[in-house]
Amino acid sequence: MSDGVSGTVHVETIGPAVMLLEIDNPPMNPLGVRMREIFMAALDQVELNDDLRCLIVTGRGRSFCAGDDLKNAGPQGEDLAGFGRLLDRLEATRVPVVAAVNGWCVGGGFELALCCDIRIASTEAKFVCAGVNVGLMASTYRLPRLIGVSRAKAMLLTGSPHDAAMAEHYGLVTGLHAPHALLAAAIVLAERIASRAPLSVEASKRTANRAPDLSPEDANAMLGQELRVLRKSNDHKAAVAAFRERRDPVFTRS
Repeated sequence: MSDGVSGTVHVETIGPAVMLLEIDNPPMNPLGVRMREIFMAALDQVELNDDLRCLIVTGRGRSFCAGDDLKNAGPQGEDLAGFGRLLDRLEATRVPVVAAVNGWCVGGGFELALCCDIRIASTEAKFVCAGVNVGLMASTYRLPRLIGVSRAKAMLLTGSPHDAAMAEHYGLVTGLHAPHALLAAAIVLAERIASRAPLSVEASKRTANRAPDLSPEDANAMLGQELRVLRKSNDHKAAVAAFRERRDPVFTRS
């Protein structure tokens, strides 16, 4: 399964609950049409695996992702819509998604990282809102919501590279790691998430995603609805029993 000559997305299961997706289309890891098909197929695996509790997305080599493959792009409207479908699918994935940004994170690849729930980065990572550099635009919705309008405009309107330290300062990423330690840090984070009550984690992701758009009244109503379901879950009962017995709970996503 390849895009062009050698591109693919490597899928690795790390233990029973964590999956790793590595974008491998050197040198910049673009996601052209065929690469997006492979990525979508990997997300199908995620949705069909009830035991899976966290997903890690990263790139191989010197780039995280460079977005769409502009060299092989078809009709622009069709191509941009196809890339948008991938972004929406990743953002809506049931399980939390950790982006381990290993290098250049450019254009649509930057947007791909924004669609993940948590981002950590290599100290050598670079972030570029490249839309204005190629006569397009991207990240104008997700980025201001994440880091604020003023900082977002500094990235969106200049198209300049921003280093990992600035990304952390902006709150774009939540941690920096030496290049050789990045993947291990992502796995530790993903395994921690995977060890928590799965239904609770999924509900927390859903409510956090919607929170910025809701009034306090609507947010409380949504929270109440989610909590009514969680209180009846076997995982909640298991956690209460484990607390009383001073042991670690065993969660079954039920």
